[in-house]
Amino acid sequence: DLLRSNSSRLLLASGDGMDFQALLVDEDRAWLMVGAKNHIFLLHLDHPSREPEKIFWPAPKEQVEHCQLAGKNVETECANFIRLLQPFNSSHVFACGTGSYPPPGLTSPLWGPGAPTMRLVTHSLESGRGRCPYSPREPFTGLLIDGELYSGTSSDFMGSSAAFFRTWVHGAEQSYIRTEQNQDHWLHEPTFVGAYAIPDTYNPHDDKVYVFFRETAMEAGQWERRHIHARVARVCKVSELGSGWPLAVPKGFLSPSGSHAPLRGWQQAAWAQGMGTEAPVPRTDTDSPRAPSSGVFSGSAVCCGYSMAAVRAAFSGPFAHKEGFDYRWVEYKGRVPYPRPGTCPSETYDPLLHSTKDFPDEVISFMRTHQLMWEPVYPQGHQPVLVRVNVPYRLRR
Repeated sequence: DLLRSNSSRLLLASGDGMDFQALLVDEDRAWLMVGAKNHIFLLHLDHPSREPEKIFWPAPKEQVEHCQLAGKNVETECANFIRLLQPFNSSHVFACGTGSYPPPGLTSPLWGPGAPTMRLVTHSLESGRGRCPYSPREPFTGLLIDGELYSGTSSDFMGSSAAFFRTWVHGAEQSYIRTEQNQDHWLHEPTFVGAYAIPDTYNPHDDKVYVFFRETAMEAGQWERRHIHARVARVCKVSELGSGWPLAVPKGFLSPSGSHAPLRGWQQAAWAQGMGTEAPVPRTDTDSPRAPSSGVFSGSAVCCGYSMAAVRAAFSGPFAHKEGFDYRWVEYKGRVPYPRPGTCPSETYDPLLHSTKDFPDEVISFMRTHQLMWEPVYPQGHQPVLVRVNVPYRLRR
């Protein structure tokens, strides 16, 4: 119908094997950037009849050959699939592709003094490890803020070592921090969904990045069946850390209904609504922005809306506690060290704390063993806002 009304034009066809995965829109400049297989396209939204600009960014030949020798498919895996496009500044965009194993990352200028143009900055090519996945099919998330990239992705060829990273774009070589490795109680087989910068107070030093993901829950007993739970975790946007990332806790459980029962086989997508980093922070549930989350299970789709006030309340509530391997999870009723784990160093709470390096050792120790909140976050109305059964589609962000 749109094509017949002359209000749109088919510029790119998914049947061409381009495998479009990354989108970045700039409404002020009226362009849409599209990441595809070995290509990045720039579409001019105010001139639909204009041919899209494109750049060819293939994987190096030797990496394609190495990918084939590893048993990967030359058409669907051994190429540079552009997985991430994020605004870097007013003239550059950060792009990250699979690179036919391993992934490269770079910044690409979009426009100059004249008409918009697009080209690669080859001298700024950096390793994409810890920024986007090796595989074109692996779910992940990435968010670039103030020159720092927050990404939830795997960091190895097999896709088995997943973590949440903060890397400095165009910073020192291998300059990054990440969640600790081989710590299942932190992240257990996670699938990352989305990351959003959301202010918590009027002080920007309190701003946090909220990470939405799902993982195999560790709360079950030794002989009990483990379920897939939807999670939300948060990290301080302004922090200085050494090795590891103890601020990647705590995490909360997003319950899809008024009970603690998870949705089995849930494939989750998430998107934020009304969560601009410069927006004033609402103080009531009624005025709070919502963090909708959608999921898909066999032949059905469900969408839930979560109040950010409820999410913050869960993070301000009691921690979950497990005394030992053979013990069950219970609500922690002991003393919580100061400053409360999850608090960002700022004058809002303590003017003497300028960095997480100033936190007492007991705070860091507590965070390592109490990474889970006790209270789940229920959706608004304690039920999904949308339920569809026997549908052939998936809800995307």
